[in-house]
Amino acid sequence: MQLRAEQLDGHLKGSLAPLYVLHGDEPLLVIEAADSIRTAARARGFTEREVLMVTQYFKWSALAEAAGNMSLFGGDKLIDLRIPTGKPGRDGGDVLTRFAASPPAGTVTLITLPQMDWKAQKSAWFAALSATGVVLELNAPPLDRLPDWLAARLSRQQQSADRDALDFMATHVEGNLLAANQEVMKLGLLHPPGKLTLEQVRNAVMDVARYDVEDLRQALLAGDAARASRLLDGLRAEGVAAPLVLWIIVAELRTLAIARAEMDAGRSADEALATARIFGARQSPYRRALARLSSGATRTALMQAARLDRMIKGVARGDVWDEFLQIALRVCAR
Repeated sequence: MQLRAEQLDGHLKGSLAPLYVLHGDEPLLVIEAADSIRTAARARGFTEREVLMVTQYFKWSALAEAAGNMSLFGGDKLIDLRIPTGKPGRDGGDVLTRFAASPPAGTVTLITLPQMDWKAQKSAWFAALSATGVVLELNAPPLDRLPDWLAARLSRQQQSADRDALDFMATHVEGNLLAANQEVMKLGLLHPPGKLTLEQVRNAVMDVARYDVEDLRQALLAGDAARASRLLDGLRAEGVAAPLVLWIIVAELRTLAIARAEMDAGRSADEALATARIFGARQSPYRRALARLSSGATRTALMQAARLDRMIKGVARGDVWDEFLQIALRVCAR
């Protein structure tokens, strides 16, 4: 069964399928779809999750073992199988074909792949998965459909914009949905619900270097804790909006988390940064940051940022600017 990305939320309101297959060229959409499936499974009692990463030394017997092992907590299980290369090999293909023919009871299996071309989709194992499960191909929308995608994202945060403003955003972020989503989130932080003007959109999208925020980005990537601390003091003194500073920090953390996960899966730094949409000369500072940051460090920093977001909104207690400093020190730690 094939689903489009916009159909997934409606599907997940009903009964879950035993098997989901995600593939495509846009990491943001794949990540979001996987998160939605995991959340829906957890809400339905699939309380245990087992992650299997297919690397060079992966043993396919691990899939059968994961399916056969009962949950330690008495609930059902989510098997999260990731195949970064999209090539399970002959043995893996045979295992996947048999697995699809008889999915284990009490499990939901989520299989994540890169973009699969038409030839790969004709393979026996992929056809078997497609016949049993729900398949989503998650590719970036073409430029002429990107304004509609942006409008849908804005509506999630109760905002809207005229077509000229949407076209301006689409042209600025063409080919990079991660950047597009970050711009939408920034508009949500900077402006209340309602209709946005072209001027508001243009100022938000183009003014990312204002108040030395770009310098803070560079200091975090370089691991320069002293400079980051000085910049935070300056931003605070100038009365810069805390949501804007948080947006910059979270944008970098998400980029680093995506690239770090790709490297942990066995991909080279070039491949990992390309997946995170970082190309050419821009890669150099990210390489240095990735060399010192682990997946655990990026996850912890993102969790801190989530707490900081609650503090900014008045939901949690604490000193906002001190929390900014703590996150910066964590990101800059060597």
